[in-house]
Amino acid sequence: MIVLRNFTKADAFALQRIKHPNLSIEQIEALIHEWNLKQVNSKYFEMFAILLDENIVGTISLYQHSAEVISIGPEIFKPYRQKGLAKEAMICACTKAKEKGYKIVFQQIRTNNVASIALHSSLGFETNGLTYTNAKGNQVAIYLKSLI
Repeated sequence: MIVLRNFTKADAFALQRIKHPNLSIEQIEALIHEWNLKQVNSKYFEMFAILLDENIVGTISLYQHSAEVISIGPEIFKPYRQKGLAKEAMICACTKAKEKGYKIVFQQIRTNNVASIALHSSLGFETNGLTYTNAKGNQVAIYLKSLI
């Protein structure tokens, strides 16, 4: 069973080893500090460590679009993929979002990201199938899920 928790400075070495090998410990600690402010561009943002047996196996973020709409950004680190951890983390994150009063989860998913499409479909997200090019130049589709 996974656990979500906020990052601490003590996580800097683990993050450097598995996710940010090109950053210094000081740079990672600064990132952790920014994440723990729980705000980006005057909107709610929270980054969580995904823990399995006390090991960090990924990250998941909540980002507010409006008073009722939020996006969830999961990342499971390569050695831990295809074990159902992303689904478990998404369920936990949806619960946290609902507890904070959000009603809709809004996801932009690249059309070539088969694993993410399968994950979101298995969690009851819906899409109309229309695609567009996002600000980063990627072909994406919108997936939505009601938390009500």
